[in-house]
Amino acid sequence: MDPQDVKLPKDLQEPIRLPSSEFQREPKSSWIRYAAQILAALSVSLGSMQVGYSSSYTSPALVSMRDDATATFEVTKHMSMWIGSLMPLSALVGGIAGGPLIEYIGRKKTILVTAFPFIGAWLLITMAQNIPMILAGRALCGFAVGVASLALPVCLGETIQAEVRGTLGLMPTVFGNTGILLCFVVGMYLDWRNLALIGAILPLPFLILMFIIPETPRWYISKGKSKMSRKSLQWLRGKDADITDELTMIEKLHQEYLDSEQNASQNMFSELTKSKNLRPLLISLGLMLFQQMSGINAVIFYTVQIFQDAGSTIDENLSTIIIGVVNFISTFVAASVIDKLGRKMLLYISAVLMAVTLFSLGGFFYVKSQDVDVTAFGWLPLVSLIVYVIGFSLGFGPIPWLMMGEILPANIRGSAASIATSFNWLCTFIVTKTFEDVIGVIGTHGTFWMFGIIVVMGFVFVIISVPETRGRSLEEIEKKFTGPVRRMSAVANMKPTPMSC
Repeated sequence: MDPQDVKLPKDLQEPIRLPSSEFQREPKSSWIRYAAQILAALSVSLGSMQVGYSSSYTSPALVSMRDDATATFEVTKHMSMWIGSLMPLSALVGGIAGGPLIEYIGRKKTILVTAFPFIGAWLLITMAQNIPMILAGRALCGFAVGVASLALPVCLGETIQAEVRGTLGLMPTVFGNTGILLCFVVGMYLDWRNLALIGAILPLPFLILMFIIPETPRWYISKGKSKMSRKSLQWLRGKDADITDELTMIEKLHQEYLDSEQNASQNMFSELTKSKNLRPLLISLGLMLFQQMSGINAVIFYTVQIFQDAGSTIDENLSTIIIGVVNFISTFVAASVIDKLGRKMLLYISAVLMAVTLFSLGGFFYVKSQDVDVTAFGWLPLVSLIVYVIGFSLGFGPIPWLMMGEILPANIRGSAASIATSFNWLCTFIVTKTFEDVIGVIGTHGTFWMFGIIVVMGFVFVIISVPETRGRSLEEIEKKFTGPVRRMSAVANMKPTPMSC
C-alpha cells in the first residue's frame, strides 16, 4: 500500500504549530506567578528600612541635639562620637547572636522579633532626659540591626526562586537606601526627638506583614517538619504550582548535608581554619574590611557636619538629601549592570571613583586649612561626595554582601557568615568612633586621604585575591575553593532550563 493513500484522522491532519506567542505573553503575566514571593520579599525587605534609618539617624540628629536649647543635658563632641558609634558596636553583638537565633527559632521569627527592640529603642530615645537613655536606645537599636542584617539575606535566599532573585534580591538594598533618604529628608524639618518617633512608627507595617508570610521551607525541613515545609513552599510558589520535585530536592540535599556533617569534624574552629574553608572566609572578611574602611559610614553618620566644616555654599541639609537620592538611584544602576560587567569590574570602577573623590575632598580641606578662600569651590564637597556614593553603591557597597553568600562553603556558612557580619560591624564601629579623633590628629584632609589610600589597597586586594563569580553556579564556586561538595542551598540557586524559541 502506498503510504500516501493512508488517511490520517482529521484532528491529526492539521500542521503542528508551536505556541510561539506564548513567549511574548509570558512577560505580561509572569510576575503574577511570583505574587506570593513578591509579598514575602517586600515584608522581609521592609526590615532593611530600619537598618538604613538607624544608620543615618545621627547625621541630622546630632546637629539638632547640640542646638536644642530645651534639652536638660549637653552633647559634647566626645559624646557625639559615642552616640554615633554605639549602634554599630551593638550591631556586632547582634550579628553574633543572629546566627544561633535563625537556627533555633527560625528565620521568620528572628526577623519578626527585631521589630520590638526597634520600637523600644526609638521610644527610649524620644523620651530621653539624659545621655544614658540615648545611649541605651542606640545600643538596643544596634542589636536589632545586627540581627536583621544577618537574618534578612538568609530568609530571602531560602524564599525566592532563581528566576526573580536578581530583582527581588535587590529589595533590601532599595529599602535600606529608602530609610537613609527618609531620615535625611525628615531630618530637615524635625528635631531629634520627633525624628526618633518616626523611627518607632516605621516597624509597624513591617511587623504586620511578617505575620502573613510563612517560615522558610528549608528551616522546616531542618527541623523535620515535612508537612509544614510543603505548606510553606506551596504558599510561596502558588496554590496551583507543582512543588513535588523542588520539595524532594530540598529534602534530599538536606539529608546529604546531614550525612556530610556526621562525617565532618565536630570542632567548628578546626573546620573554619582548614585551608579550603579559610581562603573564602578571608576573602569575605577582606571585602568587609575595605567596604567599611573606605569611610562610608563616617560619611553617612556625619554628612551634615562634613558640609558645615567645609563651609559649603550649598545648604548642608539639601546636600544631604541630594546624596541620599543619589545613593537610592545608584542601587538600580548597580542591579542593571552587575551581571553584565561582573563583580570584579564593578569593584574596580568602585575603587577608582572612591579613591579619586576622597583625594579630591582631602585636597579641598587641605587648601581650606591653609586659610585660602575656597568660597568659589563650595560646590566641590557635594560633587565629590555624590561621585563617592555612586562609586560605593556600584561596587564596594552591595558586592561584599553578595559574595559572602556566593563563596562561603555550605558546611561553615552559618558560622562564617556570622563572623563576617560581626566583623563588618566591628569595622563600622572603629570608623565612626575614631572619625573625629583621627581628624583631630591628622586633620580633615589627612583623614580623607587616609581613606583614599585604604581604597587603593582594596583595589589591589581585589586584583590579587577576589575571584570572578559572574555566571557561575554556587556548586562551581564551591568546587573552586573546596572541591565537589553539594551545598544545601542548591535548590534556591537553580537556574531555569534554557528554552529555545
